[in-house]
Amino acid sequence: MSKQLRYNRGRYDSAAATEPHTMPEKILSPEKTENERISDPQIRPDTFDEFVGQTELKEQLQIFITAAKQRDEPLDHALFSGPPGLGKTTLAHIVASELGVAIRATAGPVLERPGDLAAILTNLGAKDVLFIDEIHRLNQIVEETLYSAMEDFAIDVMIGEGASARSVRLNLSPFTLIGATTRTGLISSPLRDRFGVVNRLNFYPPDTLTEIVLRSSGVFGIEIEQNGAREIANRSRGTPRIANRILRRVRDYAQVMADGVITHSVVDSALSMLKIDEMGLDELDRTILTMIIDDFDCGPVGVKNIAIAVGEEVRTIEDVVEPYLIQIGFIKRTPQGRVATLAAVAHLHEHESAPLVIQTCVT
Repeated sequence: MSKQLRYNRGRYDSAAATEPHTMPEKILSPEKTENERISDPQIRPDTFDEFVGQTELKEQLQIFITAAKQRDEPLDHALFSGPPGLGKTTLAHIVASELGVAIRATAGPVLERPGDLAAILTNLGAKDVLFIDEIHRLNQIVEETLYSAMEDFAIDVMIGEGASARSVRLNLSPFTLIGATTRTGLISSPLRDRFGVVNRLNFYPPDTLTEIVLRSSGVFGIEIEQNGAREIANRSRGTPRIANRILRRVRDYAQVMADGVITHSVVDSALSMLKIDEMGLDELDRTILTMIIDDFDCGPVGVKNIAIAVGEEVRTIEDVVEPYLIQIGFIKRTPQGRVATLAAVAHLHEHESAPLVIQTCVT
């Protein structure tokens, strides 16, 4: 197959891989945008009853919280892991609310020095919650400072400089640390072992996402039919944040191009315009799959080569694109690299008239 044919059909030209490659804004990215940081509190659940999905995890947390309150103790430190957009931050706020304590939120990259962490820890009240998002991105010195804070509710700080410098131990109010991560494997064993509660959030099934879309529609005052909500759920990659983002874009489309009511046909038309197919794949997803299938005979191919070819960061491929493609069985990770599956080939063939390159694809 010629490179030109691949470009016409697959949106990827390996001959031009060294040229700047610009993809449209990724509506399906589970990463939070700045606008969503402002609007999210409108639709963020405040209690476990309002939080839809993750039933087993909620039941466990409710038991742990009730027990901690009965003993008049802080909740054990908790680690929430899973892909972006599944509700880790929301759950941390609900935990603090259920405990009846304050929450202080920060992020791993923000805590550059031990002093940054100490300033937060020394201002926590008894049993308060400290939430650290992207906790896997803590630098080593800050992480080591956290060890004694988690175990002994105390930290050692250096006073003075040079030969006169001395270490002073500061006692802290007992607190609960809640860490959130998309990359559990990047958390060191000493840190991971200090969490008494470890939970992983899973992708949401369509039925649950439909409930979330209907709830958000009510909050936003959007008129939506059940089948419209279901279609949004089907294309939201199992992620509530994406479902709510698609809901906003479909609302805009319905307002301008229809009568303001979101129906199945309105959703289909809006997402066709946005080039989001019925499996929840967008142009970037299809470009990556096409490249693996056409230019690497279904793989294996290293993630760095994929990132270079499509002009994205490795972290974006690993944290944003791959989890869902793996979840739906379109790619597999192997020690040698990423491999496309027959299901991926069939999907592209159905939508883009791609030749079925099946001899080297995995099942």
